[in-house]
Amino acid sequence: MLEIRYFSDDDWADTWKILEPVFRAGTTYPYSPTIDEDEAYQIWINNPAHTYVAVDSNLGILGTYYLKPNQPDLGSHVCNCGYVVSPQARGRGTATAMCKHSQQEAVKLGYTAMQFNLVVAVNEVAVRLWQKLGFEIVGTLPDAFRHADQGLVDAHVMYKRLVFPTVTS
Repeated sequence: MLEIRYFSDDDWADTWKILEPVFRAGTTYPYSPTIDEDEAYQIWINNPAHTYVAVDSNLGILGTYYLKPNQPDLGSHVCNCGYVVSPQARGRGTATAMCKHSQQEAVKLGYTAMQFNLVVAVNEVAVRLWQKLGFEIVGTLPDAFRHADQGLVDAHVMYKRLVFPTVTS
C-alpha cells in the first residue's frame, strides 16, 4: 500500500538514490548532470515549501515531490511541483498518486492553481499523464531544454486551476 507523507531527514539517503540518476540523465530536469548531493538537497528539500515521499511498506520510498509557490508575492497563489519516481515504480500509478496528492495538498495550503514551468516536450509519458490529470499546455517554449540525448528540444508550460471562483449574485 502506498502512503504519501512529509519528507523527514531520515528519508534523504533513499530520496537521493531516486533523484540522482534522474538529474544525472539530463533528460527531464534542468539541473546540471554533475549536481552534487548537497546542492540537490538544497534544491529538493530546503528551497521548496514542502517535500513529500511516496512510501510502500514493503518496497520503501518509491517517489518524491516538492510543492512551492511558483512565483513570489502577487503570483504566490499558484504553486509549482516537481515529481520523481523510482524505476521500479514507473507505470504503477505512483506519479498519478503523487500528482493527485499534491493537488489536494495545494488546495489545503491555499493555492488556487498549479503550474509546471518546464515539461520537456519529448517526455511524452509525462505530458500525457499531466494532460490525463487535467493539466493543459498553455505555452510551448521552443528549444528551451538542452536534452542530453536529443539536443535542444521544446518545453511546455502546463497549468491547472485547482479552485474555481464562486459566483455571487
